[in-house]
Amino acid sequence: MSRIYRQLPAKGTRLAIAYSGGLDTRCAVAWLAEQGMEVYAYTADLAQPDEANPADIPPTALQHGARVARLVDCRDGLVREGLTAIQCGAFHLGVGGKKYFNTTPLGRAVTTTAIVRAMVDDDVHVFGDGSTHKGNDIQRFYRYGILVDPTLRIYKPWLDSSFVKAFGGRTEMSQYLAKIGKPYKMGVEKAYSTDANILGATHEAKDLERLDVGMRIVAPIMGVAHWKRDVAIESEEITLGFEQGRPTTINGKRYDSPLELFLECNRIGGRHGLGMSDQIENRVIEAKSRGIYEAPGMALLHIVYERLLSAIHNENTLDLYATLGRRLGRLLYEGKWFDPEACLLKDGLTRWVAPSVTGEVTLELRRGDDYTIVSTRAEYMAYGPEKLSMERVEAPAFTPEDRIGALELQNLSVGDNRSLLLHHLSSLRALAPAGGDPLGRLLGEPEPDE
Repeated sequence: MSRIYRQLPAKGTRLAIAYSGGLDTRCAVAWLAEQGMEVYAYTADLAQPDEANPADIPPTALQHGARVARLVDCRDGLVREGLTAIQCGAFHLGVGGKKYFNTTPLGRAVTTTAIVRAMVDDDVHVFGDGSTHKGNDIQRFYRYGILVDPTLRIYKPWLDSSFVKAFGGRTEMSQYLAKIGKPYKMGVEKAYSTDANILGATHEAKDLERLDVGMRIVAPIMGVAHWKRDVAIESEEITLGFEQGRPTTINGKRYDSPLELFLECNRIGGRHGLGMSDQIENRVIEAKSRGIYEAPGMALLHIVYERLLSAIHNENTLDLYATLGRRLGRLLYEGKWFDPEACLLKDGLTRWVAPSVTGEVTLELRRGDDYTIVSTRAEYMAYGPEKLSMERVEAPAFTPEDRIGALELQNLSVGDNRSLLLHHLSSLRALAPAGGDPLGRLLGEPEPDE
């Protein structure tokens, strides 16, 4: 039996909806209640910057026919997972050094597991949300939901042809709500859609699907539009402290919780327009999409963490951090943040890399991603200026004679490699007498006869 309902379950079924309070979920709740479902609405409090007060959302679900409406506090959990992602470098998308910090995938991991746990407490085992068949979220909600409740079944209005036929777009939804006496005042239609949580905001779709339309059409919700010349941004020095891989202080001040510290990082990074990026990505269905992302706090903490990381750990550790972190980032993107292979990578990176990261970094933030590292201090660093100082030191770590010996020993393979390359070129020419490989000329081989 398929877990996914292709049409409405039987009347009287308890059915949960991840409820945002927007036009689409209001319409879904009202329609499902009208069809005889017992609707339970769950709203995640993600400290989302596009909502003044998430606690105001659940009562609107009751007004539209939900039997129960709950606010599920996900703030601490989301900050916790965001900091874990920073410790692991779990970010696989980047263009020209600008990263996407996987803020939506992290949000889905925390939101879905928290909502489905609340559903189990309410004895509700059918789950729906607003994800569509073309996106990544349909997979993320599915995987995380079943992970929490193995008996879970799925009903998504946007996969039900009867719902889609009745509500083809925002105009039809608005007309329906007006017809049942629950009119919804729509704001000015934007040229793109936005999804946000405390870690970051995602802007995509509509006009942003065109690659000849740039970031400049976006109105940031977590900071300033740093590309606008009339936006005044003053430079600012900021010092962030880490202890055992966790951020603890800003300008020497300790915060009561990671949540409060993260909110302050968002404010600091936001007033400089830090952490905005334009990315083309491969969705889980192997088709490309495009998004504009904001993540001021994640960007600020990532800069400081990687600076300390580079001073503290050796090259082989940094290589593993980069390669394993990128792999973990893709697993996170695919909705596999709690799968065994992701847990293996997280455990290794948080246990053997992050705990050594203790220190402070001072940055001068200017406009956008324009910043200067002013100073780096750490309790322990593999970096030691006396090792490679160009000045005379009293007790050098190694001498010119030491380096001569190292050169002789560490490069014995060069002669073998050269012989192997020449042998390989001869083998290739035997297969293809025309030759033409420039490597032979580089190694001083005579040109083949014309």
